[in-house]
Amino acid sequence: MVMTMVEMDDGAQLRTWTTGSVILRRAPVVLVHGGPGVRDYLAPVADIIDDLCLVHRYDQRGTGGSHWEGEHTIARHVHDLTLLLDAWGHDQVVLMGHSFGTDLASHFLLAHPERVAGLIQLAGPFLEPWREADRAAQRARRSDEQQAKLDELDAIEFRTHAEEIEFLALSWFTDHADRECAWDWALASAHTQRPINYVMNSQLNVAKKTNPLESHVDELRAHLPPGAVIIGGAGDSRPAAALRRLGAQINCEVIIIPDAGHDPWLEAPELFGATLRAAVKRQPQTAR
Repeated sequence: MVMTMVEMDDGAQLRTWTTGSVILRRAPVVLVHGGPGVRDYLAPVADIIDDLCLVHRYDQRGTGGSHWEGEHTIARHVHDLTLLLDAWGHDQVVLMGHSFGTDLASHFLLAHPERVAGLIQLAGPFLEPWREADRAAQRARRSDEQQAKLDELDAIEFRTHAEEIEFLALSWFTDHADRECAWDWALASAHTQRPINYVMNSQLNVAKKTNPLESHVDELRAHLPPGAVIIGGAGDSRPAAALRRLGAQINCEVIIIPDAGHDPWLEAPELFGATLRAAVKRQPQTAR
């Protein structure tokens, strides 16, 4: 694995990782992590496919090792990804987004369709209506005591380290379908993902509402590359029906992994791994 810092046109330095190797006529894959406001966490996904192709990951500006302060916009993050492709020397790539990263990958496709050889979306994007069903599923997975504690911690302006860990774990354990492992997985993520860039989270969530993907469905359908696929988990609190609805609207295949949640590589590693590898192998070939 090679870790490098790549400088953007405004001086920001983004931390990147590259694994795998160049495979003749197979486009490199760029993983786009979710959040917004957390560092990259997709190394386990890269490990599944990096014998098939070159794989790039990066911390979005303002997260992890990509230290930066300023206003976050979708356009700025799309531009960052463009500059990363230039720095890596790729005319075209396969984009693989996860969660919020599927929104960012979609906006990149809208802005630069000529640079997207293929598209694999994991656990997203979710287009309205979906939030009410998600909130209901999350609430059902929390006990009354857990919900009360989450509300209490959410009201604290400056949480201690221990309070922040508990707040994140209570926020995230409902992402997982496996109720026995959900808390341990969420707690591990809470420790590795903090600190959260809450300013970034707020600004980009507002940007998503200001320029929603719902208003670009026709464009997404027109620019969707051959072989594109959406992969979700049947046990995600976010409704799989919303993914199927989007797939029908943009003519994109949707595969729902049984017994998997928002991070399907955790709960269904064998089936998800086989599904993901098949999706990578069927992406269009590229000359570079």
